[in-house]
Amino acid sequence: MNRAQPYALGVFRIVVGLLFACHGAAALFGILGGSAGGGTVPAGTWPGWYAAVIQLGAGGLVLAGLGTRSAAFLASGSMAYAYFTVHQPESLFPLQNGGEIAAVFCWAFLLLVFTGPGALALDGLFGNRVGPDATARGTNADREEQGTPVTA
Repeated sequence: MNRAQPYALGVFRIVVGLLFACHGAAALFGILGGSAGGGTVPAGTWPGWYAAVIQLGAGGLVLAGLGTRSAAFLASGSMAYAYFTVHQPESLFPLQNGGEIAAVFCWAFLLLVFTGPGALALDGLFGNRVGPDATARGTNADREEQGTPVTA
């Protein structure tokens, strides 16, 4: 099971990112049923339009696994804001105030902040680059395989 963990995390990231991006696309472009009540969110309105832009952008980045931790941090924060300003004033518990989706997205993205993207992420294509302006990444064993001296 441990060998499958990065792939399970990668699939989790892809699904969460896709669902989040779909929320943003629905609000911005009226697709997939549109925003609440149908239609789109008027451009520039606070906080709906900005939330939809964050949902589409951060959701797309998390889906692709590109800048995953930063995008997930932004997405988690936006969902915490949504929960505490829109849902929590109605009632204490998410089931009572309709904030289950915001709470689950908030915690799912916060998990990705700490775990990273897992497998199948574009971050993996760019994360191990070594050049004159880059720092070497990886374990000591990886550096030894590449012939890079390892110092204590």
